[in-house]
Amino acid sequence: MSQNHTKLVATPGLSFSDFFELTKVRLSISVVISSLAGYFLAADSVDYSILLLLIVGGLGVVGASNIFNQVFEKDSDKLMERTQNRPLPAERMLPHTALFLGVILTILGVAALYFINLKTAFFASTSIFIYACLYTPLKQKTSLSVFVGAFPGAIPFMLGWVAATNRFGIEPGVLFMVQFFWQFPHFWAIGWLLHPQYQKAGFKMLPSGKPDQTTAFQIVFYSFWTVLISLLPAIQFTGQLILTPSAAIGVLILGLLLLYAAMQLMYLKTTIAARFLIRVSIFYITGIQLIYVLDKYILQ
Repeated sequence: MSQNHTKLVATPGLSFSDFFELTKVRLSISVVISSLAGYFLAADSVDYSILLLLIVGGLGVVGASNIFNQVFEKDSDKLMERTQNRPLPAERMLPHTALFLGVILTILGVAALYFINLKTAFFASTSIFIYACLYTPLKQKTSLSVFVGAFPGAIPFMLGWVAATNRFGIEPGVLFMVQFFWQFPHFWAIGWLLHPQYQKAGFKMLPSGKPDQTTAFQIVFYSFWTVLISLLPAIQFTGQLILTPSAAIGVLILGLLLLYAAMQLMYLKTTIAARFLIRVSIFYITGIQLIYVLDKYILQ
């Protein structure tokens, strides 16, 4: 009895390492950076109070989404090697402790974004709902879950623009579409690489249900549209979001690299090619965000 009691008391989930793992802090930081890129693209002058609120709000919202996801998937996470040592499946944290932390981060994150403007808070709240209540349960029912999950995943880039301007128009719409279409090759490559683990846990991540020619073709197809949409600002019919010819060339080069990696996977159909595409896709989305911002402040 004393040993069991000690275990429960000793695992409230308050260690920094478990908290960071529960909130996926590295992913949360990358999402916040994406929001900051959107903000710098829209802002005429930098308001550091808004920047701080955007950082706090973004970390809170993304952290909460990740917590709710892990609470709902704690049993499935036990079945996968990559997730079985997370705080909940490893029983280092009680589910109600994690749920409490998720609620606190939701309130903190949405409140911080509300102080920026209502639209920013609304989009952030919507992203939490879609990610936790729609995407997460759908993962075990249909591969369309990736389509649903792409909506909250595409919000951060445009969220920064909305935070800076308090409006949603063609500019944040384009930013949304870039990150929306990018997620398909990125997450399908992850699904390809980890297909045996996802299959064991009952997750349906690939469009055809398996790593085959159909899935590979769709990865190339969505990669092509990702590249095409990322070049839309170069035609300068996208409001205040424009790309100079020099910046467009940089975006195109990154896009050709993404297409090359996608086609490599289609022809080779190996986990090595899938891992290469994952790395290239991360490099691509980071690179175009950097080019967009540098183009505004240096080349225009």
